[in-house]
Amino acid sequence: MTGHVTAPPAAPADRLPQWVTLLRAPNPGPMTLEGTNTWLLRAPDAARAVVVDPGPADEGHLAAVAASGPVGLVLITHGHPDHTEGAPRLSDLLDGVPVLAVDPAHTLGGDPLTGAAGQLDGYGLGIDLIATPGHTADSVCLLVSYGTERVVLTGDTILGRGTTVVAHPDGHLGDYLTSLERLSAYQGIPALPGHGPALADCGAAADFYLAHRRARLDQVRAAVDAGARTAPEVVATVYADVDRSLWWAAEWSVRAQLEYLGVEQP
Repeated sequence: MTGHVTAPPAAPADRLPQWVTLLRAPNPGPMTLEGTNTWLLRAPDAARAVVVDPGPADEGHLAAVAASGPVGLVLITHGHPDHTEGAPRLSDLLDGVPVLAVDPAHTLGGDPLTGAAGQLDGYGLGIDLIATPGHTADSVCLLVSYGTERVVLTGDTILGRGTTVVAHPDGHLGDYLTSLERLSAYQGIPALPGHGPALADCGAAADFYLAHRRARLDQVRAAVDAGARTAPEVVATVYADVDRSLWWAAEWSVRAQLEYLGVEQP
């Protein structure tokens, strides 16, 4: 539990609703896994679809998303470029379709997403916002339903493989733990993450992440008690099993952990 996690945090989904389509962007890497997952959601017989996370500004990918239209709405789970960079171009390709995000900087042709927005019009789909700050301050998940079928789009709050980074200082560990506790309520509902494979159980994945984060916090406490004083020193101790090329990302999480524990940092 306390080592570097590379496996899925819950069982992979063996099937998804027929109204869910994955269009993966060609931007694989250590932080994006196989690439950014762009999700196309279309209720049966609906005139328009909903796109979640357009991905990078890759013309071929955006053209493929646009060709899957008509699309009535584009939603953003959080503002990192691998999820948002292609949004303005996709909106242009779709004749000005609104792009809605929590952050006004990534919102086009509509109002930013807020908790007050409640359920969105998903062209035959029910879309409920779940506030899940922590990975970033603007992170949001989406509970999408059609009939008795439901899925949770988790952005980078829950990944399809491995664990996510708390992107300090924008990300906040206390908020992230609260968000995971919120997502643990969605037991048995598939999770559609921003990267990696779809998972069969959002609640189980959230529970796994909570246990892993708490175990990491115990390791960080122990490292500080043993004399580690800076984030790089904690990383070298706690994340020794992680490839050094990723220590910069681990340092983000460590800074968030030290802040959470009230440890002053230089």
